[in-house]
This record gives sequence, C-alpha cells and structure tokens, in this order.
Amino acid sequence: MAARRAAKAEAGLADLVVPVSTDPMEARLVEALPQEEGWQFEPKWDGFRCLSFRSGEEVELRAKSGKSLTRYFPEVAAALRALPATRFVVDGELTIPRGETLDFDALQMRLHPAETRIKKLARETPAVLILFDLLLSPQGDCLMGAPLSRRRQALEAFFAALPQGSLFRLSPFTASLREARQWLDAAGGALDGVVAKRRDGQYRPGERAMLKVKRQRTADCVVGGFRYLSKTRKVGSLLLGLYDDAGKLSHVGFTATIANDERDALTRRLEKLVAPPGFTGNAPGGPSRWSSSGRSAEWRPVRPELIVEVRYDQVTGERFRHGTRLMRFRPDKAPQQCRMEQLRREVRPRKLLSEVMER
Repeated sequence: MAARRAAKAEAGLADLVVPVSTDPMEARLVEALPQEEGWQFEPKWDGFRCLSFRSGEEVELRAKSGKSLTRYFPEVAAALRALPATRFVVDGELTIPRGETLDFDALQMRLHPAETRIKKLARETPAVLILFDLLLSPQGDCLMGAPLSRRRQALEAFFAALPQGSLFRLSPFTASLREARQWLDAAGGALDGVVAKRRDGQYRPGERAMLKVKRQRTADCVVGGFRYLSKTRKVGSLLLGLYDDAGKLSHVGFTATIANDERDALTRRLEKLVAPPGFTGNAPGGPSRWSSSGRSAEWRPVRPELIVEVRYDQVTGERFRHGTRLMRFRPDKAPQQCRMEQLRREVRPRKLLSEVMER
C-alpha cells in the first residue's frame, strides 16, 4: 500500500522541474566551524531531514534515504496541501516540539504500520516543519543553480506568505562566527549541532557540500558487558551502563573504538570479570542468555568494576543515539558515581528554539 501511494505521488509530481527523486544536499562532519569569510551558519535541528514537494493537489514528503514520509506525517502533508502556493519544493527538518525542546522519540513513534495509530499521534503531537532552503519557487523558478544568498531571500519571501499558525517555521541563520559558536555551545536536546554553508554555493543534490560541527560531550560509564568481534575471541565492543534512580545499572549504549594493539590485553582483562547479570536494569537486546555452561550467544556480562570515559553526540530516551568513542579508562572513579544524570542534564530549554517556535 505504501509503495503504491509513493508511486502515485511521484507520478502526480512528475511535471516539477525538481524531480521527487532529488537527493538532499548533505554535510561533511568537521571538527570546527570555518573562520573564513563567505560562510553562513544555521542550527542543525534534531529531527528528520525532509524534502517537501507540491504540484497542485499532490504532495510528497521524502526522507534523506529516499523513502516516503507522507503517510507518517498526515498533518504536515495536509498543511502543505492547504497553502496558497501550489507548486514548490522546500528543504527542511521535520520536528516535534515538546515543551522547550524537540522530541526525537516522538518522531520515531510515527514510523508505525497502523494508520489509526499514526493519525492519533498526529492529533496529539503534531509535527512542525522547520524550513531552511527553497529549491523550486512558487513562480516556477528552479533555484538549485542559484547561490544560497538568493535562495535564502526567496525562502524568506515564501515563508512570509504562509498563513499564521501553520505547521511551518523558518530556521534562522547568522554570518557571525561568534553567534554560531554560542549555538554550538547550547547544542543538545533541540540542536544537533551547527551547519556551515557557503553563501555563494549552489544546491548540490547528494553531495556533502556543507560542513557540520557537533558538540561532543563525554560521560563516565560502567562496562556491564562486552561482545566479541565476529568469528574471533577478541573483544569487539564494550557495553555501557549508568545507574538509575533505583540504583539499577541500565544499558545506555556501546563503544567499539578499541585500538587493535590493545584488544588482546583488554580481552584478557574482561574475561577475568565475566559474571552475571552484568546489567541489573535494562539490558542490551533483552535479558542476557548467560548460562552456567559459560557460553553467551550474544554478549558476555561482567562485574561492574571497569569504568570508561566515552565521547558522544546525542541522547535519545536515556541512551546514546549513536556509537560512542572510547576516550580513556577511569580507575579513579567508583561505579556508583556513574549515574544517569549525566545524560538527563543535556536536555534543557533552548532560547533559540523558543524564538523559532514563537513565530
């Protein structure tokens, strides 16, 4: 059903100069924001990247993966269809505001097979599309070959014509490196980092023509288990845990950035600590299948004695969203000092988000 809907939408949008198959321009991860002249900085919002197409009554929302998001965000599709402009293509970020932050978990809940469930969530937690680029203007001008400075002017004119109270917001930008660094310092929760774009740059589909910088944070975690590398008896990843308010050690993620010349010694060290249960709260992939025979099908639990400091970028549902980077071992730390508060403190109100949402 979903495939048929996407095919129908693509056929209905075939007359657009910018095809539905267009890939969004992407960003290359770098360590620091560029300091030269000619760059524009924008917040990197914590949501789903989305190209939005409209031609007449036909509307399509496309994810960065190329998959259709239209059925999962019916309220946004309806809002696009209700706009006075009938032909356009915009680039933006689908988000769900929750208080003074953005709720990535709520976005993921939308990717549900049941249409009744999706409609219920759309009513209860409507999404907002934060706009940051215009590829096709309502006047029919393809802007992908135009410099960003011109595309931004056209986007601001497009946004100014939108009705008040709609599900659309305009992402801010700055040419000030100082202000961009302030945004980066506030990243976490609502912001995923800062994106740098050349003001004279064209829109280059599928290319990493932008730069992105993420604020990297660190946390001290307890190693509650480990996995072997595939087809070897060498450690491949460490399973990380933090203590919750009830004093239980819950799995929060993993790190696999172990130097090859350190694997043998670390494996021997971990194997001496092997003992169930490893995690006393939430465990990786459900309960461990540790048995008295000394075998584990997926992961091996260890006594909570080894502490590591890891670097991470984002947190979702009190878990690291991505893999982390192992920074160092912390023999000076006690396991009970490694608490969940390290992650919770990152989700805090964002003045920048409030300014954007209060349109």
